[in-house]
Amino acid sequence: MTSMAGEFADVRFLTVAEVATIMRVSKMTVYRLVHAGELPAVRVGRSFRVPESAVHDYLRHSFVDTA
Repeated sequence: MTSMAGEFADVRFLTVAEVATIMRVSKMTVYRLVHAGELPAVRVGRSFRVPESAVHDYLRHSFVDTA
């Protein structure tokens, strides 16, 4: 259990509102991404927390070449 606690010690979790601000989308869009499994999240009580690295990974892999 100690190794798992150390594993998450440096992970920064964001609220749905913070993710929405970073992605410049609505909170409902973030909830849709979480429920669809496209954005990993941890449920804390009645709310979700999304690892900051997951948001950056999602954005990095979502770019579409329009040229």
